[in-house]
Amino acid sequence: MKFGQTFPEKLSSLLKTRQENFSLRKLNVIVPTIDFSSNDYLGFSSQELLYKELTQLQSSNRIGSTGSRLISGNSVLFDELEKNIADYHDAESALLFNSGYDANIGLLSSVPQKGDLILYDELIHASINDGIRLSFAKHFKFKHNDVIDLNHLLERHRNSFKEIYIVIESVYSMDGDSSPLNEIIALSKTFGARVIVDEAHAIGVFGEKGKGLCHELNIQSECFARIYTFGKALGCHGAAVVGSNELKKYLINYSRSFIYTTAMPEHSLLAIKAAYNLLQKTNEIKKLKFNIEYFNQKLNLTISFIESKSTIHSLIKSGNSNVQKLEEKLAKQNLFVKAIKSPTVKVNQERIRICIHSYNTKEEIDHLLYALTGV
Repeated sequence: MKFGQTFPEKLSSLLKTRQENFSLRKLNVIVPTIDFSSNDYLGFSSQELLYKELTQLQSSNRIGSTGSRLISGNSVLFDELEKNIADYHDAESALLFNSGYDANIGLLSSVPQKGDLILYDELIHASINDGIRLSFAKHFKFKHNDVIDLNHLLERHRNSFKEIYIVIESVYSMDGDSSPLNEIIALSKTFGARVIVDEAHAIGVFGEKGKGLCHELNIQSECFARIYTFGKALGCHGAAVVGSNELKKYLINYSRSFIYTTAMPEHSLLAIKAAYNLLQKTNEIKKLKFNIEYFNQKLNLTISFIESKSTIHSLIKSGNSNVQKLEEKLAKQNLFVKAIKSPTVKVNQERIRICIHSYNTKEEIDHLLYALTGV
């Protein structure tokens, strides 16, 4: 029995193309048990650390949030949590969003104005790309982590725009490498530009008590805004934009992904609170750093990983079918890794993306590297 209207032929053709070039996405439930894929870097989620911390916090019987924060969804818990997050990350204020995607969309679509310029790294996350496209500002990308190329763009456009925003990630989600933050901050001072840093893959990994790479380099006060996402190392959900009091006031009034969405429920807020409590006392950050160092020390020189000091390590193997076959080969050895295919990455930049966790054992890392020998 057919249901509803027929599916558009053009869309069916697009799906067929994805099928033919091995890039059709699908959802899986059953995966191998040795985890080198998830973003749960500290094990807060999978090792039940967050659950145990959460049970120590007092909650009400309220399940839903009943509306947006500007209507009926706000609470004392929201206000207290935002103040604590701002203090933790050495900022005047913080504003919570329902996800990292919402935070980046809301910030980038509303802050840069017509007559402004956005300069962004070519490997910036899709959510930032989407936010930039929704803004009325002019935008140009610069070569990945290339300070010289960024300098050329700043020189060329310094007198043509009212405000210039430089948008980067502190740790890049596909390559796992870090941004040259000190050099970019220095450039921003020279040209009077404002720097926005997404710390999604740095929180919980870098800096004192996992405060992020900006904090580790002591440049947090030099940034116009920073975005902290809680769905990676913190093991829960949501995100915060931290910055000045004026920025928070502006976003409350102009950020559409904040204004026109139902507020996070109490349970989500308590999970974020519990995650920050864990950051301040956990030993998992130390374990994670040890495992990252161990992985890098054990790397066989014949395996061409992108250089990385973060949790993310990518092995380039050109071709969607090739990386798919490698993912399947590793799965047969109970290793959970994911093939990252074009168009998520550029053609010929397809890769196996490996995430190191605090709970991975030496034996598991050795097993993974042995399985990759000669690929």
